[in-house]
Amino acid sequence: MYPKIDNEVHKLTTTAVLKETLNADNEFIAFGNGRSYGDSAINENIIHVKPYEYFLAFDENQGILHVQAGALLSDILDAYVSRGWFLKVTPGTKLITVGGAIASDIHGKNHHIEGCFSECVVEFRIMLANGEIQTAKKGDELFLATCGGMGLTGVILDAKISLKRINSQFIRQTTIKTKNLKETFDAFEEYKHLPYSVAWIDCLATNEEIGKCLLMVGDFADDGDLRYKAKSKLNIPFNFPSFALNNWSVKAFNWLYYNKAPNGVSKQRVHFDSFFYPLDSIRNWNRIYGKNGFTQYQFILPKESSFEGLEKILTKISKSGKGSFLAVLKLYGKENENYLSFPIEGYSLALDFKIEKGLFELLDELDEIVVEYGGRIYLTKDVRVSQETFEKGYPKIEKFREFREKNQMSKKFHSLQSKRLNL
Repeated sequence: MYPKIDNEVHKLTTTAVLKETLNADNEFIAFGNGRSYGDSAINENIIHVKPYEYFLAFDENQGILHVQAGALLSDILDAYVSRGWFLKVTPGTKLITVGGAIASDIHGKNHHIEGCFSECVVEFRIMLANGEIQTAKKGDELFLATCGGMGLTGVILDAKISLKRINSQFIRQTTIKTKNLKETFDAFEEYKHLPYSVAWIDCLATNEEIGKCLLMVGDFADDGDLRYKAKSKLNIPFNFPSFALNNWSVKAFNWLYYNKAPNGVSKQRVHFDSFFYPLDSIRNWNRIYGKNGFTQYQFILPKESSFEGLEKILTKISKSGKGSFLAVLKLYGKENENYLSFPIEGYSLALDFKIEKGLFELLDELDEIVVEYGGRIYLTKDVRVSQETFEKGYPKIEKFREFREKNQMSKKFHSLQSKRLNL
């Protein structure tokens, strides 16, 4: 994560202990498993939710799991894939807590079909600033403010979430290799009937090749193979030298990755771990970026302006030479009613940049294009966007602030991000 600060950790073990903690004259933010990258779960006092991780009940008939907020998505998969159940919505890592998934209202490769994580949340319990425990359900203002609210309404205790039936641990994947951004957009539209889609895009391509990609689409197989066992992981044992990741090494990786796929359309049978969570198989993969770390820049543009806006942004990134070998393009469905949820109907691009001289100036320039084309920045990944830029992308921010103020949440729950953006 970036930045790094000293803090005091308060473990969530029981609701009684949590209430006593909140009675102290301090500001707090809930902290899960530290996968947000930025400053959204950093403060001088954090409440570590991960120890609060029990499974409470499972309704086999309806597929509804009651689980404490500290349980990881990987815990759910380890317990239920072999029984024929999977997460309805999952992000690109399974190493996040259920509470964090709600606070970020995470999304996945099927947003155009299933929406955000909040769509599969039946209800959750949350401890408010005064120590009171409330249950939030769809349509409640507490639900609308908390899902995507970055932990700023209280500490989520447990939740009931809907799982989906599956009959295999494998994905029937189709890979489409495109030559430019127009082909990429055409392919997304052609295959949008499939539940899962994601594209790796070459962000250093130039001229007529801008926007070329490998688009992976698919759905679960139906072969009855549910003998799931989590795989062992590789490990990056040390920080790479800062010069190792540069314009030339990223170009070389992009060339190799793009050219490993056959031209046109090809079919594969892949494990869901490699389809949904490719980086989870590498421990400490962030060390590739060197000791200064990295930041992820993720934005979304409305569908009607996505092509022109993305073309402009990719051109600027390519000219800057500050490329990312992790550049993920996704299609999104309709926006939900939650106050601060990220997705709108359109396309998003997520890029990992190593932190180096000139990077934040480049990102400021990209912000201007995002705003120009009616887009917004993803709070869960952000560490540097300005309040002005943020507010232009989130028209419901005043509703969120008013709700926080009315319920005295702004006196108790804060992160470095909330102070930076006046959330």
